[in-house]
Amino acid sequence: MRNTPERQRQELELRSGLGAALLIVKGFAAREAGDAYAHARELWQQLGSPSEVLQVPYGQSMYHSYRGEFDLALRLDQDLLRLSRQRDDSLGLVLGHQSFGRNLFFIGEFTSSRSHLEGALAFYNPISHSSLLRQIGTHPHLGSQAYLGIVLFCLGFPDQALARISTAIDEARRLAHPPSLAGNLATGIRLRLLVGDNGALAEWVDRLIALMTEQGFPQWRAMGMICRGWIKVKNGDLAEGISLLRSGSVASRATVAWRPHNIALLAGACEITGQIDEAAALLDKALQIVEKTRERWFEGELNRHKGELLLRRGHTTAAEQLYRTALGIAREQEAKLWELRAAVSLARLHRDQGRAAEALDLLAPVYGWFTEGFEIPDLKEAKALLDEL
Repeated sequence: MRNTPERQRQELELRSGLGAALLIVKGFAAREAGDAYAHARELWQQLGSPSEVLQVPYGQSMYHSYRGEFDLALRLDQDLLRLSRQRDDSLGLVLGHQSFGRNLFFIGEFTSSRSHLEGALAFYNPISHSSLLRQIGTHPHLGSQAYLGIVLFCLGFPDQALARISTAIDEARRLAHPPSLAGNLATGIRLRLLVGDNGALAEWVDRLIALMTEQGFPQWRAMGMICRGWIKVKNGDLAEGISLLRSGSVASRATVAWRPHNIALLAGACEITGQIDEAAALLDKALQIVEKTRERWFEGELNRHKGELLLRRGHTTAAEQLYRTALGIAREQEAKLWELRAAVSLARLHRDQGRAAEALDLLAPVYGWFTEGFEIPDLKEAKALLDEL
């Protein structure tokens, strides 16, 4: 059979559909999905990058993102946005802004990430963009809502963050689309872990695991194990909890995105059980991954957590330096929640050193910036420290 444009287009549609299915069934970092999209992209470019198949660069970007190849993923996003703007293609703009916003979050550019995710939601039309569900396998506006929630938390708007995530999960349940519900539950669970709301966290983890038992999505099954392990550790079942955390980490080894946060959870569990040396080694490993991949969204917290461990060992000067590093990273990223945590850790150290006035001068303006979220643990802890000072 001759390799005609019509035959190439048919093959392109088949390979792009296969790539989307493999992302869901095999995992976002599955080599099979990457191969399918690589072949699809060759055909897509040969045919002049047709607008009807913009899910090809979108799917490629997701694949490279979850493998920790953020520079490549971001270049794909930029190309997709440029092409969509040239053609005034609203469908491409939805995909491009959502993917760019997600990947900017991973590298810690929260303000730009927020702008692109809000752009994706602004361009999205549920009627004219109904084909997107078939093309990419999930509802794109729900993914944008969920990632926007976690970005808003980092930027210092926890109430808005929780509202966004809850809305996305509720709508995914209403639409009865398992991959969209799983993805939004997974992102919501990340947010609950960051907030420290273990009560609500357990409910969402149970929902995710029930969905995984029914549907069998591998990347989310591993996350369910990790999160259930964390809950068990917090509830005092230390051996079983750490075992689940390790097993979940092994099950998700193909996925690089989110790995620093997963490692930090295991480090936190080791700290709770008194394994300080292992916890510190794990945080060093997480920071090495950050350095290699540029997944910087949690970098400040990794440094702060390592400072806490060094302080427990009596290394006050080294701990203070790590707190200041965390504070600098948070300010560079405009991440007010991370800045608050670093300021609390450093202010507490100053208090214990008899430098209460310095501690107050550091913490008061950071806490005073916040206009919401006063019921979450971070704001309560900061307020209690301020009252003491």
